[in-house]
Amino acid sequence: MEFTKDKTAIEQFRERLQAEEKSRATIEKYLRDAKAFIAFLGGQSVTKEAAIRYKRHLAETYTVASINSMLAGVNSFLRFLGRPECAVRTFKVQKAVFRSKELELSREEYMRLVETARRKGNQRLCLVMQAICATGIRVSELPFVTVDALHTRRATVSLKGKTRTVILPLDLCRELKRYAKAAGIRTGSVFVTRGGRPMDRSNILHSMKALCREAGVEEAKVFPHNLRHLFAVTYYNMEKDICHLADLLGHSNINTTRIYTLMSCEMQERRLDGLGLVLYNENTA
Repeated sequence: MEFTKDKTAIEQFRERLQAEEKSRATIEKYLRDAKAFIAFLGGQSVTKEAAIRYKRHLAETYTVASINSMLAGVNSFLRFLGRPECAVRTFKVQKAVFRSKELELSREEYMRLVETARRKGNQRLCLVMQAICATGIRVSELPFVTVDALHTRRATVSLKGKTRTVILPLDLCRELKRYAKAAGIRTGSVFVTRGGRPMDRSNILHSMKALCREAGVEEAKVFPHNLRHLFAVTYYNMEKDICHLADLLGHSNINTTRIYTLMSCEMQERRLDGLGLVLYNENTA
């Protein structure tokens, strides 16, 4: 198949992704990946060789993780076109054995963000961050934290054909009830915009980033998923129960949960230093 300015293939690809019940974020990302690949082709035919050249082209600019993410979208597009033989392999990535301290949000930094939001009078953001960090809930699941859920302490989440229950801590429910009452929210989702629409990832991310300078936290560390990560790390360090943690996070594959339980490089250093397996030679002191 050759591409010109005709975007029919892209539109049909969008419809296929929607039929497969992909999330909105996934659909938009895959479409961006497909459009970038089409632009690279410049009207040339889709071939295995062209796909390999595109992979090499990406390698000149992006990290391996980013390239693999882009290739996932491209390969999906190629399969949609009926050209699975043109799909390319992703780069192999060695499994991480420790977390990057530079990107890890600490408990103290989280608390500074929450206090800064409270001090600035943004009670909604203050509670959004606490809701994510105290439950491990995904941003996409926040709309299921409803006024009714606050009374049962259970938020029933139904997304992508799956249903799970998120347990809400008692103190969180108490604070959210106060907030909902003051904001005049009597039914439906607690976290809504001024127009009454559920808050989305971009709303929350932008608001969190705006706190960084005053809170004294590196901006690169501040995004909603890091709050979910902090919940997972805190829970695992206390309970050491990875199976239960997987249930709380809504993971169907426990290997996904393992990513959240990686210790920092510094902690691994301390543990290795404490093994006492290196003999001290007094003659070389």
